Amino acid sequence: MILSRLRRPSADVLAIAGVALCAVIWGTTWYAITWQLGTVDAVASLTWRFGLAALVIFAGCALTGRSLRLTRGQHLAAVGQGAFVFAVSYSFTYAAEAHVTSAIVAVVFAALAFLNLVLFRLVVGQKASRAAWIGAGLGILGVAVLSGGEALGAGFDARALTGIGLACLAVLSSAVGNYFSWRGQQQGSAILPQTAWAMGYGTAMLVLFGLATGARFTIDPSPGYLISLIYLAVLGSVVAFVVYFSVARARGYALASYISALTPPIAMLVSVVFEDARFGWSAAAGLALVLAGQALLIRAPKVP
Repeated sequence: MILSRLRRPSADVLAIAGVALCAVIWGTTWYAITWQLGTVDAVASLTWRFGLAALVIFAGCALTGRSLRLTRGQHLAAVGQGAFVFAVSYSFTYAAEAHVTSAIVAVVFAALAFLNLVLFRLVVGQKASRAAWIGAGLGILGVAVLSGGEALGAGFDARALTGIGLACLAVLSSAVGNYFSWRGQQQGSAILPQTAWAMGYGTAMLVLFGLATGARFTIDPSPGYLISLIYLAVLGSVVAFVVYFSVARARGYALASYISALTPPIAMLVSVVFEDARFGWSAAAGLALVLAGQALLIRAPKVP
């Protein structure tokens, strides 16, 4: 009787829950990535991460009887998604974290919502409400304030500027990858098989790039590396990306990508505790702008 009275959570509640789950996971993965740096080539670490994640999703689909077949158009969309989301974007992300703290890279990713709005407006004519534009604009303003403060605090040295520049390239690549994910949705592909194939294609591209550049495909057997690999592959890739693309299909890529704007408070806290990072007024101001933009984006109505 009691169960019959329980209402199914609304789409807004489910979307917010998905955003919160991804924010918690990705807010900690930025620091976990630093455990992958140094002893193993970044391209090798990315290959192990997304190769393992793809195998987990493929196995899950096979065990639950889900079809993994895609049409030619769906495969092409998965190739683009794999290239820009999993191969190019994360290659720039790992490179950026070798130059600046993980929290700075996390905050730069708050610009993803604005880039998604611009890209989808220009390429497919997709409209967004004024509140969504203002919210995304606050996010990118917050990124500019924090990044500018970080560069100023570092005396505009080459290391800080290089790290921020690489992070910006990673965000731009992710926006392009989101377009290909949307193309797969328009082609009628389901989330799990498309994500599995996209990670598989991205892994193959990483292997080819590594072979072309002479990367050594080794693995660090230390507990720290292996724990971070499993965490990044299973939670940071399988769980987070499946939830992310589910929210994106239900509520739009601008709201889903603002998960990247909610991760900075967690990433900054982790960075302070484990990386001995210190943030000044510019970080606080930038974070406040990012969170204000998130509040607007969640409340923004969808425009058909």
